[in-house]
Amino acid sequence: MKTYFRLLSFAKPIEKFAIPYIITTLLAVLFGVLNLTLLSPLFGVMMSDEKTKQTSITKTAASNFDITGKFQEFVNHSMTANGPEKTLTYMCLVIVVSVLLSNIFKYFSQRTMEDLRVHTLLNLRKTVFNNVMNLHVGYFNNERKGDIIAKVSSDVQVVQFTVTNTLQVVFKEPLTLIFYIVALLSISVKLTLFSLMVIPVSAFIISKIVKRLKQQAKESHESFAKMIGFLDEALGAVKIIKAFNATERIKDKFHAENVFYSNLNRKMVRRQQLGSPVSEFLGVLMVTFIVWYGASLIMNKASDALTVGQFIAYIAIFSQVMRPAKALTDAFSGIHSGIAAGERVLDLIDTKPEMINKIGAEPLQTFNNALVFDNVSFSYGSKEVLKGINLTIQKGKTVALVGPSGGGKSTMMDLIPRFHDPLSGTIKIDGHDYRDLTIESIREQMGTVNQESLLFNDTIFNNIAFAKPEASEEEVIAAAKIANAHEFILHTESGYQTFVGDRGNRLSGGQKQRICIARAVLANPPIMLLDEATSALDTESEKLVQEALNNLMKNRTSIVIAHRLSTIQHADMIVVIDKGQVRETGSHQELMSNTSGLYKRLIDMQAFTD
Repeated sequence: MKTYFRLLSFAKPIEKFAIPYIITTLLAVLFGVLNLTLLSPLFGVMMSDEKTKQTSITKTAASNFDITGKFQEFVNHSMTANGPEKTLTYMCLVIVVSVLLSNIFKYFSQRTMEDLRVHTLLNLRKTVFNNVMNLHVGYFNNERKGDIIAKVSSDVQVVQFTVTNTLQVVFKEPLTLIFYIVALLSISVKLTLFSLMVIPVSAFIISKIVKRLKQQAKESHESFAKMIGFLDEALGAVKIIKAFNATERIKDKFHAENVFYSNLNRKMVRRQQLGSPVSEFLGVLMVTFIVWYGASLIMNKASDALTVGQFIAYIAIFSQVMRPAKALTDAFSGIHSGIAAGERVLDLIDTKPEMINKIGAEPLQTFNNALVFDNVSFSYGSKEVLKGINLTIQKGKTVALVGPSGGGKSTMMDLIPRFHDPLSGTIKIDGHDYRDLTIESIREQMGTVNQESLLFNDTIFNNIAFAKPEASEEEVIAAAKIANAHEFILHTESGYQTFVGDRGNRLSGGQKQRICIARAVLANPPIMLLDEATSALDTESEKLVQEALNNLMKNRTSIVIAHRLSTIQHADMIVVIDKGQVRETGSHQELMSNTSGLYKRLIDMQAFTD
């Protein structure tokens, strides 16, 4: 229940919806029950041979707690004054008005609950997505993207439906049940007390049926998340799958998970659906007994027998008693799936970002002097990646990070915009410890161009303007010209308003990279981070992109990871990193003069390969 009430907190301010819902539901249920209780006097009017008996019994009932007693007095008076035909007309009009009011209030009740459902979904999905976007970059390296997508989409949908549906059932159905029971008691106390024994028996049997639903629901949500993740991977790697003729293997793998998910859902649905026929069978069994018992009393003209009209009304009302009882059963069965999904969603909401601004953190206004690594070490879990890095990057200089794969270059690059914090040591900018500054202000001083050209499924204009949404068309075009992108953009079908497709798949690798460079140019940061920005390009594209990068790096502090060492020979300082440590530093000429150095060996190896 703790999980349920916490999920319910996302419906706040719940009183905005609860008060009108309670009022409209109360009136809808009241008129709905009244519709059935009016059957007794209606049939009394229709059966002229029952007229005298009906009147005498009604007087007795009205003196107790018959909710239609006052109306029956009106019927009796009308029968005497106007006759049965006019009385029948009046009664039909009253029933029509009662049914109309019942349905009007029912509509507003459902409308209010739908508003609550949408409101809850909006708050819940917003909270989940906001928390996901606030999480540190390292979190996404350890989690399956499909699992996160499933939680934000389908799990949230299950939660909001279950929570609001249960809230609706918990108020409306017991209220309906109480009104029906009061109506039944007003007709026959003895028969009602006996017949209601079916409800606790039905509840006990159903509780046994749905006992394992929560565990199965949890497994079902996890299996669905695996399928979403697998689908995302398959769509992202469709070229590789086809290139290695792995299409059938991938289809079989997806099908296996799909079969497991489907079978699990089948078992859950079977358990859930079993509750309905059980409760319905017990209800019909009791109705059958009531028909037999009540009819025998009427036929034998017993002293405590009901009139035919009362008996028909009693059967009609009792047949409706099982409807709210059945709704409660279904809600009890379905809540397990909602709670299981809710626990997964709350687990994501409760995940705290490791990178947060400390209390009193100050914004970094400008970058004036130097960026310093002071004895910095870092590890992923138990794997140490950086060991005691000491490095000073002066403003306006170009610093290249080179070395064998897995040496720690990309990790150093991730530490600079503070995607991670060092395990030990400090990173300082203009003498300020990173931890004393706000994360946002640090990143405002930096622009990034990665090896993988990351574009959004939007127009070229909006992709360039992503770093500066308020940028004018002139500013975007100027940035594109610096990035050598303006010419090819003009030749696309809609110019700057051309959509680039999913992850930019409608553009070539070189075109995507130049769009990314234009985005960085428009941001105009004092520090540029370039992570192997040309390594995946052909020779012609590399030339255009390298020229764009040279334009980008002018008058800026640049930190470059280079795969092709020929592109960083003019760097002010080259830092050779191997096995998490700085092995050599210096200019190209200085490092080449050390014939036994790692940099010289790397250059020779690349030259030999070329």
